[in-house]
Amino acid sequence: MRILANDGIDPIGQRLLEEAGFTVDTVHIPQAELAEKLQAYDAITVRSATLVRQELIDACPNLKVIGRGGVGMDNIDVDYAQSKGVIVINTPAASSHSVAELVFAHFLNGVRFLYDSNRKMPVEGNTKFGGLKKAYAKGVELKGKTLGVVGFGRIGRETAKVALGLGMDVVYSDLFEGPLSLPLSLSGNIEVEVPVKQLSFEELLPVADFISLHVPFTDKAVLGAEEFTKVKDGVGIVNASRGGVIDELALVDALNSGKVSFAGLDVYDSEPTPRVELLQHPKISLTPHIGAATNEAQERIGEELANLLISNLKK
Repeated sequence: MRILANDGIDPIGQRLLEEAGFTVDTVHIPQAELAEKLQAYDAITVRSATLVRQELIDACPNLKVIGRGGVGMDNIDVDYAQSKGVIVINTPAASSHSVAELVFAHFLNGVRFLYDSNRKMPVEGNTKFGGLKKAYAKGVELKGKTLGVVGFGRIGRETAKVALGLGMDVVYSDLFEGPLSLPLSLSGNIEVEVPVKQLSFEELLPVADFISLHVPFTDKAVLGAEEFTKVKDGVGIVNASRGGVIDELALVDALNSGKVSFAGLDVYDSEPTPRVELLQHPKISLTPHIGAATNEAQERIGEELANLLISNLKK
């Protein structure tokens, strides 16, 4: 059997598949050529770049399994594939901690003005050092502040654990009833249970000093102009979930007015061409959709994806 890893796969995953007797091709096939060239394969694995829509599924009746390396499957017509007897798999747990750490890279970046300092120090540091020092003198600590987590799935919970480890209080909102505490693994094999509090989304907005979004793609923005009127003054916001869950122009307005003190964005409405208003805004910390892009996460994704493919293709 042949597997096309169209958006790549970690060498560990490739080795596991080849040891199990599969042929794995990792050369990327452009979207426009997939319908023709995918005929030669029994399965395809993708990340976020390749689209597996109804038309492609119809054109490739040979497909047995579609694998998504990562969490979200917005780029796959999952229900349609399953209705055609195609198995769809993903690796929801493998990248959770990597995303959570990136969220806090943005939060720490924001509270100490690194997003702006890293832009200005190279060009003004040797002439306006004192002025820059004064400009960045009003940083705040995360310890003792309240993090509001919107969406309390695997990544939301991992993000909450990082917050708890930093001494923050955690409140969260979710469509389903969630836990009253989370297990925290500390150095030295120490395990502790730390309380968290579930609130409605409306209750969370005015009490959170910082907000992190962990929700799937929605037709309507979770944070829009109306919601920004309800958040605490000076809130910091990070979105490492999906583009579209924040109304980006409303966010720019909230940053300009000071209602939101800073934002951290890893995802955008119009990837791979984000709005210039975001890219050039002096109060936004920016990364190019790299939440799961750590060596450790890619190894876990590759291994989990390989094992799922093996178990489903050898049935």
